[in-house]
Parts: sequence; structure tokens; C-alpha cells
Amino acid sequence: MAYHHGDLREALITAGRSLLEEKGLTGFTLRECARRAEVSHAAPAHHFKSVDDLLAEIATQGFGQLMETMAAEARRAKPDPAARLVAQGVGYMAFAAAHPMLFRLMFYRETERFQTPALAEAARAARALHYAAVEAALPLATRETKVRMSDFAWATVHGFITLLLERQIGEGENAKALRARGVAILADMAETVMRAGGVPD
Repeated sequence: MAYHHGDLREALITAGRSLLEEKGLTGFTLRECARRAEVSHAAPAHHFKSVDDLLAEIATQGFGQLMETMAAEARRAKPDPAARLVAQGVGYMAFAAAHPMLFRLMFYRETERFQTPALAEAARAARALHYAAVEAALPLATRETKVRMSDFAWATVHGFITLLLERQIGEGENAKALRARGVAILADMAETVMRAGGVPD
């Protein structure tokens, strides 16, 4: 195998993401990432000292892509806070559905095993995006209410798509029906958030 590579770091990340979606964490190794990147098995050490370092970078980039997807959906929504809440939720679900194993990695219960400052900051930024949408929707609410409703909004969207990916709900429904179901749940979530903030119907 070749030792040099035009952009080894990015090639390894790309190979790693592909491997993750195919095999999950149980089949994830630096050696296989190197093979897919067409470099020697020792080459990854120049950028990633361990498999955990590579997983941390993949998860960090995943959070960035998640935020981009959420923001893109929000920009396409009607210019009102409730619509933005729903749109961000649609983006969240769309990202998870398109990248299920990456999504699982990002919220893996043992993520602290490969936690890095960059990954921690990326996760905080994603949480902040949820809070910002709720804060915009409830400008006159107390901070306590905003925090509670931000948690509620995130739990709703994350819970629904996680249950869907785990095949605990939606069995037998086609993609169009599941999307409609998800949007309806997001609309209910937005309505609850607005009411909690004292916003009239």
C-alpha cells in the first residue's frame, strides 16, 4: 500500500464514516480505515493516535453537519418562531435518518471514552441551537421556562427519531407516512412550547 496521501487525515475520516455506517462501532478499526484510504496500516498514527481519536473527530464533524442541516431547514421555514422550531426538528430527524450510525456515535453513552475539547464544544453548540430557537420563540419567558422548554423540544425530536431508528415505532409505515407523523409531533411540540411561554394561540 502507498504511504503518502494527498490529504490523509480527511481520507481517513471519510473512510471511517463509511465504515461506521456499514459496520457500526463493533467493526470499526484503524487498520480497516487505512485499507479503505489505501495507505499502510501504520499511516493513521500520523494524525490519529488511536481509534478513539478518529471516532472523536468523526463525531465532532457529525455535530457540525447536524447543525448545518437544522439551520438550512430553519432558513426555508416561514419567518415565525414556531415554524423555525418545527423546521429545526425536521432537519434533526433528516440528519439522523440519513446517517443513523453516525447519529448513534454522537450520542453514544460511552462518548466520554473518546471525549475531546472539540467534541465537547461541538455538542454544546448543537444544544445551544435548540435553546436559541426556544429563546426566540419565548422572548418574555423566564430563563427557567426557556431552559425547560428547550429540554422538552430536544427530548421530543431526539426521542422520536431514536425510537424510529430503533424500530420501536412506525413499523409497517412508509417513509412519507413516517415523515408526516414526525412533522405532526413537531407541530405539537412547538404548540406546547409557545403555550408554556404564555404565547396566545
